[in-house]
Amino acid sequence: MGGGAIASPSSFDAERCKLYTGRTTPAVIVTALVAASGGLLFGFDNGITGGVIAHEGFAARFFGHHAGSDDPFCKFDDHMLQLFTSCLFLAGAVSAMVGSWTCKRYGRKATMMAGGACFLVGTALVACAVHMVMLVLGRLVLGVGVGFATQATPLYLSEMAPFNLRGALNIMFQLAVTVGILAAQLINYGTQYVKPYGWRISLAMGAVPALILFFGSMMLSDTPNSLVQRGRPEDGRRTLQRIRGTDNVNVEFDDICEAVRVSRSVRNPYRTILRRRYRPQLVISVLVPIFQQLTGINAIMFYAPQLFQATGLGSEAALLSTVITGAVNVGSTFVAIAVVDHFGRRFLFIEGGIQMIICEVLVGILIKLNFESGVVNPAMANGIIALICLYVAGFAWSWGPLGWLVPSEIQPLETRAAGTGINTCMNFL
Repeated sequence: MGGGAIASPSSFDAERCKLYTGRTTPAVIVTALVAASGGLLFGFDNGITGGVIAHEGFAARFFGHHAGSDDPFCKFDDHMLQLFTSCLFLAGAVSAMVGSWTCKRYGRKATMMAGGACFLVGTALVACAVHMVMLVLGRLVLGVGVGFATQATPLYLSEMAPFNLRGALNIMFQLAVTVGILAAQLINYGTQYVKPYGWRISLAMGAVPALILFFGSMMLSDTPNSLVQRGRPEDGRRTLQRIRGTDNVNVEFDDICEAVRVSRSVRNPYRTILRRRYRPQLVISVLVPIFQQLTGINAIMFYAPQLFQATGLGSEAALLSTVITGAVNVGSTFVAIAVVDHFGRRFLFIEGGIQMIICEVLVGILIKLNFESGVVNPAMANGIIALICLYVAGFAWSWGPLGWLVPSEIQPLETRAAGTGINTCMNFL
């Protein structure tokens, strides 16, 4: 996630940012870890959904009319299944826009707490669901929680991270997303043996990241930017001194106050971001998340078990292969943390994009050949798994973290809430 405790490089000269004093304190690290748990919500939902669909108990209860289908690719060709997976994103898109307003009015901390609370309620609904209406309603509430969390968490991190470690610390959000995905995949792999209610356990485990975010946010202070923006400058200065580990924060605090002064002159940030001078920020906030989703990552994360089953693997082997891709996802995000401030955003965007295109083309060819052969080819199945792992790695050190980082860090404070709201909304859509 972008930005430091300053407005952004677009608002103040980078040379001035070098005058900022302080160090990376334990308070910053703890704050980053707790705040990044908002990414756990998004990651957990992405990882848990595909595995739950593969559970026999879940499929028998809600999609039993497809039990006799032999088509490995379209076994669950059902509009209600599509509604189950997609309704969360619709609710998330709307709540992300609302979250941009609550972040400005009530603060980043309060919005993160609201996200955790909504996700907890949604988890209770889906885990106890007895019919499709209850399941979809729970997914909608989960979407509200994810929307609030993914709106507020990157913003919070961008304003707490020190200038010199902006990229690395703000990718903590994406790291949390990948950890959430891997944890969900491990849970799905274990609960497949708990029949017929293993899917309920999988869904109920969503309460863990929800509670971490809710109670963790409760213990955090709000960002200096938010405190100053809401008329509490002394609290903002004290928070800045604590997270920087020094009393000499005058230059950085003056920049925050100036950014807040400018932002207060903006009555409607959404109307402001449409002005010509903010057009580059608007274009990037819209196009980067669109291209991020067009990489096809959601198809992999949501339907990985079904994709692996289509290669001839059994249900257990398919879930295990999904766990392997999840581990690759986490490991590759550490690569992004290590190199993002060294190689730069543009290089990683280009390299990751090329790597993903090559892998997707080869996977498509191998799956086609696998279907045409009519027999299970273990070597071909292993090749598909390896290529998907390379694809996931390319995403995890490029478009995955940078899709959240770049749109956030280019926004000045006067359009930051609107810009991150648009970015999050487009990501869900």
